[in-house]
Amino acid sequence: MSKLSKELAYQMRYALPFWSTSLALNWLPDISPSLKLRGFCLSLILPNRPKNLLIGRDVTLLSINRLKLGNNIYIAKGSWINAIGGIEFEDEVVLAPYVVMSSSNHGFKEGSVQRGGAHPAPIKIGFGSWIAAHSVIAAGVTIGKGNLIAANSVVTRDTLDNVVVAGAPAKEIKERIDNPSTITSKHDIEVN
Repeated sequence: MSKLSKELAYQMRYALPFWSTSLALNWLPDISPSLKLRGFCLSLILPNRPKNLLIGRDVTLLSINRLKLGNNIYIAKGSWINAIGGIEFEDEVVLAPYVVMSSSNHGFKEGSVQRGGAHPAPIKIGFGSWIAAHSVIAAGVTIGKGNLIAANSVVTRDTLDNVVVAGAPAKEIKERIDNPSTITSKHDIEVN
């Protein structure tokens, strides 16, 4: 199969359906029913058809055929995910707004990035992890289970399970401990 025929097959199976479905639903506000509807419709296009997917507006997914999402995933508004080297989310991962993940680094040839090609490497996000707003996850990184990646972090190395990671480049700050709450929705808060 030639590169052109592979690209056409990819465009018809993943890119165009994802784009057209997103276009049709991106006018809806980011409220619970819209997030669920958008997630359900887009999950039908994704390779492994994740359950209970929630997706905000203006999310970009590239190389969708190499993206594996677990169940109960939330991807917030404006996130940009390039899965060319493979990206896997285990269940219950949360991405806050404007998270960037690229499973490929650019190469250089003769002093130019334009000629350098790509160096793909997989990304894996462990069960229950939360990637806070404006964070960047670099190619080849495995985020451990139960992690909190603080806002504006740039993660360039693997992380252990159950840690808080912050900074650019990100470093382990402390162990992440459970701190459950009885408040799971805005309707659980009593107003006087």
